[in-house]
Amino acid sequence: MPTFPTSPILVPDERNPERIDRYLIKKGLPLTRAQIQRLISEDQILVNGLPTRASYKAKRGDRIEITIPPPQPLDLIPEAIPLEILYEDAYLIVLNKAAGMVVHPAPGHYEGTMVHALLHHCKDLTGIGGRERPGIVHRLDKDTTGVMVIAKTDEAHRKLSAQFKDHSIDRKYLALVCGKVKKAGKVTLAIGRDRINRKKISPRSAHLREAETDYIIRERFKSATFVELSPQTGRTHQIRVHMNHIGHPLIGDKDYGGKRTTAFEFSAQRQMLHATVLGFVHPQSRETLHFSSPSPPDMAAILSVLRSE
Repeated sequence: MPTFPTSPILVPDERNPERIDRYLIKKGLPLTRAQIQRLISEDQILVNGLPTRASYKAKRGDRIEITIPPPQPLDLIPEAIPLEILYEDAYLIVLNKAAGMVVHPAPGHYEGTMVHALLHHCKDLTGIGGRERPGIVHRLDKDTTGVMVIAKTDEAHRKLSAQFKDHSIDRKYLALVCGKVKKAGKVTLAIGRDRINRKKISPRSAHLREAETDYIIRERFKSATFVELSPQTGRTHQIRVHMNHIGHPLIGDKDYGGKRTTAFEFSAQRQMLHATVLGFVHPQSRETLHFSSPSPPDMAAILSVLRSE
């Protein structure tokens, strides 16, 4: 959890009162909703001197006091797991994430994550971004490969998170999808946690959030298409849900495409999605940095098969 001095926030005349967690983000508090909700549950955010709830709607004249506790020592045990480091300095690390690696601890994955590897590599990485997610600014799904940036200081974490929040990050993905995509396009579809299957993301959600993905065609094959995608928002599973929505699920993505995604002569052991480009402004030097990673071996092997058909 980041540490920085805060002053009381006085709520002016709000015509449309909104939940306090959303209100604080709107006012520029450099924390995620999850972090704000955690502070509220720990009585670190008070309204008019009293504990509150995340669902409380900020009203005119409210005095909001915020206390950010210092990072707590991590309980996670560092693990000597190999990392492919593309760049590193005193403020951040850029990695090429491997397939099958979970980014941070979660139910069913309490060992062997990227966080465990980072704690072994960075001896001074503290609770930046949360005890279970030190340094994590963004994430890729377990079976998605490619470029990620990790913060090594509180300041770097805040500044990088702000860039992701305002969508100024340059991100490009490569994907192999089912069927022949006719032309380049844009998918605009609000998505959120599915009302019935909480493990999936869909447009059937009680809490929809706007999501937009641009895509262009790299190569067409008999039964598949190699596409390059530029997500304009950063929703969970966004690319996977959007491509399935237009009838072209990712090859290997059983969660969103079903049996169709595995009906090929070759065997895809994961969804064929790779974060190939990541560009951002360095939080300290203000230099614009760009990093890239070519198609990983399993994707390249499938491309070779498709090209030979």
